[in-house]
Amino acid sequence: MRKLLLFSVVLLVGIVFIIRLFYLQVYSSEAYNIYEDNAIRKVFHYPKRGYVYDRKGKLLVANQPSYDVMIIPREVKPLDTLEFCGLLKISKEDFIKKYNRNYRYSPRIAQVFLAHLSKENYAVLSEKMHKFEGFYIQKRSLRDYQTTIGANVLGYIAEANQKEINADPYYRMGDLIGKQGIELSYENELRGVKGVKFIQKDRFNRDLGPYKNGAFDTIPTAGKDVTVTIDAELQEYGELLMQNKVGGIVAIEPASGEILSLISAPSYNPNLLVGRSRSRNYTKLNNDSIHLPLIDKGLLRMHEPGSPFKALIALTALQEGVLDVNTKVTCYHGYVYGRNGRKMGCHCGGGVRVLNTGISKSCNAYFATAYRKTIEKYDDASHAMDVWSNHIRSFGLGNYLGYDLTIGKKGNIPDGAYYDKWYPDFKWQATTTLSNAIGQGEVLVTPIQLANMTAAIANRGYYLTPHIIKSIEGQNLDKKYTTVHNTTIEKRHFEPVIQGLFDVYNKGTAAFLQIPGIEICGKTGTAENFTKIDSVRTQLTDHSIFIAFAPKDNPKIAIAVLVENGYFGARFAGRIASLMIEKYIKGNITRTDLETWVTSRTLEHEYEKPFSGEPFGINANSRVLLVEDYEREKKAKQSLNKLE
Repeated sequence: MRKLLLFSVVLLVGIVFIIRLFYLQVYSSEAYNIYEDNAIRKVFHYPKRGYVYDRKGKLLVANQPSYDVMIIPREVKPLDTLEFCGLLKISKEDFIKKYNRNYRYSPRIAQVFLAHLSKENYAVLSEKMHKFEGFYIQKRSLRDYQTTIGANVLGYIAEANQKEINADPYYRMGDLIGKQGIELSYENELRGVKGVKFIQKDRFNRDLGPYKNGAFDTIPTAGKDVTVTIDAELQEYGELLMQNKVGGIVAIEPASGEILSLISAPSYNPNLLVGRSRSRNYTKLNNDSIHLPLIDKGLLRMHEPGSPFKALIALTALQEGVLDVNTKVTCYHGYVYGRNGRKMGCHCGGGVRVLNTGISKSCNAYFATAYRKTIEKYDDASHAMDVWSNHIRSFGLGNYLGYDLTIGKKGNIPDGAYYDKWYPDFKWQATTTLSNAIGQGEVLVTPIQLANMTAAIANRGYYLTPHIIKSIEGQNLDKKYTTVHNTTIEKRHFEPVIQGLFDVYNKGTAAFLQIPGIEICGKTGTAENFTKIDSVRTQLTDHSIFIAFAPKDNPKIAIAVLVENGYFGARFAGRIASLMIEKYIKGNITRTDLETWVTSRTLEHEYEKPFSGEPFGINANSRVLLVEDYEREKKAKQSLNKLE
């Protein structure tokens, strides 16, 4: 009986195994995955990453060879640790830490043990690798930045983190991935496709040779080259003008939406984030809490737009028919409003203003009147704000523009619901929100939004989505970058406003910034700057803001400049905008007086002010400045002392 029972159990188990094998081979929908076969070792061959060129064909980013020491943890045999560490120039503690990290991730999978060997270290180590079982050297490419500019635009590559690996099965531990700028936005195009070689192993884990005679092996496919819209010469010049200053510059070609320059100051040499020193340099840059060089000021810095916003106040009032070009407003050195006789000050000099002089002299009283008339046209203030907000948003403000860089902020353009929420028990009206009339209050923008707004005005009522990509090898440009976005303002209303912006240069607040031979339209702006020091709201030096486009007809460039703590609009931002326009259109500078003034002055003393009492626990003297930045700062201060 016992023999029969044992025989039955063996027979049953055998039948179950046979049925399961039959199912897996005939009916199972799960395909065989060679990548999951533990009997086959996978050796990856990394492709060359695509090159990056500027709009004129200048090479900005290429590749350089790099050598990584790879490890398969469970294949590591006892070795002379001191000799191995000496060759790698690491400590024994580092060796143990790296080995344990790799083993925890996977004892079977090949991983990067030590990245970015120099050519010299590779030459020495390669001769002795046979002594260290479980380790081998893998060649791949690192970025070689052919320029020292545009770090925020170009971005950098670094090891993929676990979140990125989980999100895309293409990546494995130790793989490199774009982390910022073009490298991140166009990662899929630039990275190419890895090749792989499959090696058959025996039961003792020894290599037997190519699996299936290499039938499944693949060769790497190089990444695609890309051309960006940036003008490298203009970008370099803008970064020169912004030395020892904090802020952003965005220049756009109005007819195409192509970004000509995207400057974030202070910047850094992109080569600092390449190779073995990348981590150390990144930490230094990241710890610079005053200048924040890793933050793209052109895309992420939100601020009040100040007086450049008055151009939209005028266009909205014209569209709503609450005034015309000849409507007169008397300025009594300000605008008095409200039951308590509150006064909005004005520095235009006072007198009678019409549209042209209101813009060219930047009269607060004129635009307070225009804004108030627009809101009070409707009986319901909330509905009126919706109408006003819709006009303003049609210029790309108050929302993400949809450009092809991965970071940004939407800013803020308030509507009726916004103020209904703010004042639930108060019947708010036009005078409650009057600061919007001069680009203060609740209105917030980023420099790229201001530049896009300027391009829409230059185009007389439309814009194309700003973008950084000009072409990709073998691909067509995304249609969203060639789609026209129309504003809600009729074309006929733009000419008188543009004439007012032209007269800002001709006879207004920027008359001293004229460039011979170029008709420039622009608008100065000053935005108040507050911070909290010891929990007290404290006003600091105003931000300098300027927008401009040129030429007046058939414009080639629209620009927005933000210089933080830069005093009034024409002082720093206006000079920089005029110089950038001349550089782009003429290719050379005739207003060398403006150039000398800008490049010889520093604003470092302004950026130290909020930290003088260490309100955030950071001493100004402890901030990290790279040596090259420090030398530039010292020379600029010496030049400034001579001039003043």
